[in-house]
Amino acid sequence: MIGVDPGSEGLAAAFRDGTPHEVRAFGTRLVVFQGADDGALHVLNAYCPHMGGNLAHGTVKGDTVACPFHDWRWSGDGRCAAVPYARRVPPRARAWTTLERNGQLYVWHDPEGNPPPAHVTIPVIEGYGGDEWSDWSWNSLLVENANCREIVDNVVDMAHFYYVHYAFPHYFKNVFDGHVATQYMESTPRGDVDLGTLSTGGGLRSDASYHGPSYMIDRLWSDVGGGQEMESVLINCHYPVDENSFVLMYGAIVKRLPGMSGEQAAEAARLTAGGLAVGFEQDVEIRRNKTRIDNPLLTEEDGPVYQLRRWYEQFYVDAADVGDEMVRRFEFEIDTTRATAAWKAEVDANLAARRRAEAG
Repeated sequence: MIGVDPGSEGLAAAFRDGTPHEVRAFGTRLVVFQGADDGALHVLNAYCPHMGGNLAHGTVKGDTVACPFHDWRWSGDGRCAAVPYARRVPPRARAWTTLERNGQLYVWHDPEGNPPPAHVTIPVIEGYGGDEWSDWSWNSLLVENANCREIVDNVVDMAHFYYVHYAFPHYFKNVFDGHVATQYMESTPRGDVDLGTLSTGGGLRSDASYHGPSYMIDRLWSDVGGGQEMESVLINCHYPVDENSFVLMYGAIVKRLPGMSGEQAAEAARLTAGGLAVGFEQDVEIRRNKTRIDNPLLTEEDGPVYQLRRWYEQFYVDAADVGDEMVRRFEFEIDTTRATAAWKAEVDANLAARRRAEAG
């Protein structure tokens, strides 16, 4: 996914304002623009191959973006469509492969220049855009002095949900298969930490899958009381700006409960995204003060860290070097018995201490 202005990065609608937008990603600069005639979103390298003008500072003219330096016009397919003062036009520049889906804009990045394989794509989120679901509540955050490979370790990290995000995992399982890595979790709030409006107070079931190295779709079912269960979809995704910074994006949509208005669904999505923001800020603060351990000491309850990193490696080698050990199916379920017993004792002790303090 790619971004534009803070708070709307990744959402396709943010680019549909008739102007070109600059995006810093993959160690370079891109320009995103909507063709005035075809209505499609296009992504090109930002610097004009002629004399280096920044196309993002130019203008959209028809289905082309015009350089502010000499008015060279570039089509969405990277072809030089016109040079107003010249008899002939030179060959094409680079166009990036794009996909618009679920109200979001994606680009395909492959250093070898290969097109996306047929089986590698972003799933359609069923129901999105219909009357039963809210629109996206969306946020973005630039994370500096950190490498984005750190994020993906969370897929297998059961314990950090308790210590950092104040959840109480009761069930935790991972499945890696091909280019998809999935985390299945069932949890409840800790009970000794006040989460305010960011918690429903009930149980939560989460099916979260990374599709590739940076885009996670998390389907959530939360107990909101009265025998009702709220269904949400969270997006957790990122793209590298350079080796030492990345943009983290996250958002939520919520399915309306019976009798819920569109405004109430939008507010529920906003609160859900607010909870995401708190969680991501907690993660970012940890990352700002930690270091990468390439050979960590682990317990069984720490999950399949090495297997996940082996899965992740497939995205950082040439296609010919992707080994079977990176993509074959792997499953691991953590025995949460010991962890939940220890955590329950800690929560009970904290609540008892709080009651004694309140009693005076």
